[in-house]
Amino acid sequence: MPFTAHRKMQLYGALLLLPAAILLATFAYLPTIATVINSLFLPGFRGAPTEFVGMENYQVLFDDPTFWKVARNNLIYAVGTIPTSIALALCMALFVNGKLRGRGFVRMAYFTPTILPMIAAANIWMFFYAPQIGLFNKLLGALGFSGVNWLGDPNVALGSVIVMSVWKEAGFFMIFYLAALQGIPPELKEASDLEGTSRWSFFWRVTFPLLMPTTLFVLINSLINSVRVVDHLFILTKGGPNNATNLLLYYVYENAFSFFDRTTAATITVVILLVLAVVATLKFTILDRRTHYQ
Repeated sequence: MPFTAHRKMQLYGALLLLPAAILLATFAYLPTIATVINSLFLPGFRGAPTEFVGMENYQVLFDDPTFWKVARNNLIYAVGTIPTSIALALCMALFVNGKLRGRGFVRMAYFTPTILPMIAAANIWMFFYAPQIGLFNKLLGALGFSGVNWLGDPNVALGSVIVMSVWKEAGFFMIFYLAALQGIPPELKEASDLEGTSRWSFFWRVTFPLLMPTTLFVLINSLINSVRVVDHLFILTKGGPNNATNLLLYYVYENAFSFFDRTTAATITVVILLVLAVVATLKFTILDRRTHYQ
């Protein structure tokens, strides 16, 4: 078979994709397959071979009340952080996109929490939340109110973590909205002004629909962020008190490295991957069809 120019281009394209394919296979596909396999076995103890148990690990997991409490916490965390971060990021982008004195400084101030390492940010907020010397309790005391055990009270601990996460993420999402706003043709605003359209109508009928691709991108990223929370929980609460702030990925970490229960950790990871796969399917089948990219 002759080695035509078309086949040379195919080979060239395959070679260009090869490094990315190797990285994906090494750090994504193979670990995923290994995790699925591990979730179907019980580890052998004292040299005994592993035992295939099929879906028994999943049955045990679904019968565990702690797992459902952690899953509920993660759902509350996602509901608390995703819409709030997106709405706040959009408001900040609209504010700094207008004619504003010191606009560059305000943009930098909004974006600064994003560049802080999560460990550093968690330590800063630990000082804010400290029961005796914390900033928030000092402010409450100055106003005549009693202090709150922000991270020790099960009723407010998860909300405190949500507030810190929103503070950390909103500035990052603002950058994407700001770039999208600057890409909207100014002729649309000029035409709407000639027609006498109000600013509110222009936002909902023109600006927001044109921002839908950015909103979809930010939504997917915020969803991923909501299920990969580990580091600031490790600093702030370690999942406590009484699992009030324990989230799914931190629960995986606990089972794998604190309890040395790799099978349960693998089972929870597979459940998380399946949930994300369902969300991704909904994204491609429903949301993409309602999003205008041009």
